[in-house]
Amino acid sequence: MIDGHFVVDAHVHTPRLPTLKPAWLDWARDYAGDYPWRTVYDEAGSVIPSAMDDLMAREGVDRVLLFCDYSPRATGIQSIEDNLPLVEYNPERFRLVANVNPHLHHPLRDEVRRQLALGAVALKIHPVHGAFSPADKELYPVYDLCADRGVPVILHSGLSVFPGSRSSFGDPQLLSDVVEDFPSVNFVFAHGGRGWWYDVAAFMAQSRPNVWLDLAGLPPKKLPEYYARFDLVRLARKWVFGTDWPGVPGTAANVRAVADLGLPVEILKNVLSGNAVRLMPGLS
Repeated sequence: MIDGHFVVDAHVHTPRLPTLKPAWLDWARDYAGDYPWRTVYDEAGSVIPSAMDDLMAREGVDRVLLFCDYSPRATGIQSIEDNLPLVEYNPERFRLVANVNPHLHHPLRDEVRRQLALGAVALKIHPVHGAFSPADKELYPVYDLCADRGVPVILHSGLSVFPGSRSSFGDPQLLSDVVEDFPSVNFVFAHGGRGWWYDVAAFMAQSRPNVWLDLAGLPPKKLPEYYARFDLVRLARKWVFGTDWPGVPGTAANVRAVADLGLPVEILKNVLSGNAVRLMPGLS
């Protein structure tokens, strides 16, 4: 816990470093600054489960959603199997998030089913790094499976700094039909429409009960600026806390920065953990 708050970091990357493109390492270095994320890796570039668990404990993070990523075009392959040692070490703190790329996986539904069987509590898709539309009909069987299983879908929304990205696929408006076609699926727009789509993402979150925004990669003190056209307290009811670890100056630092926004206590609790637990009941 951090300052008495139960905390879920709903957006964490812990890949094996040799599987990544150099741009990912540059991103982590530039955005983390002095944050000691490299201390959780061994010399071969694999995460040391005990070290990662200790760091999250010191940061006060109670639950961690571990992302994998199959995006060889932009960042590299971050296999879901690479995250299994963390979950095995501390299954209470660490949970898996599935990921598929229609250019790599076929049939998509079968691969999602396989990753859910490993224990994934959510599905992440990355249209920007994978260069595909999140509204492609090939993904509809996946959304249908998530509806059947009660699994939320996390989607990258907004721009990306990585070479090979196709930011046009980060437009939240591409999901306008999807969120209506699958009203029982909760869609979480990671990065909250970062770039020039903040307004689109925020409007969809306020107007659709099954649309949420995760705060990963967004400096909390700038949230009032990013969402200046919206009532921040009302919009915060649809926020899910996440950091985009390791590209962050520290999870505890971000939690305290969110707390400094002056949100009502109950809304702050939901941002830091309550909304994530509501979307993924197994986190409680």
